[in-house]
Amino acid sequence: MTTQRKNEIIDNIMNLLIQLTNDEPVIQSVADTAAKPVEMLTIKECTDVIHGLSEHTVRQLVAQDKVKYVRTGQGKRWKILVNKADLMAYFQK
Repeated sequence: MTTQRKNEIIDNIMNLLIQLTNDEPVIQSVADTAAKPVEMLTIKECTDVIHGLSEHTVRQLVAQDKVKYVRTGQGKRWKILVNKADLMAYFQK
């Protein structure tokens, strides 16, 4: 399996997880999913994308379910990945 195919599968899974958290219909064609990949950011990357945003604020948005996110890993080394499009949309309100 190529790296590109693995990335496509991961993007498809991320799209499905985001849709499940929004209670939206999960039915989607593979072509639609492959056309627009989901970009996920770490908390530190979120602060780089939006100037003036602190890591604490991003964590608060996640805790209050105001932005879409996924927790990865287990134990002390787990990370929060935030959906970039949702974060940008939140601050454009």
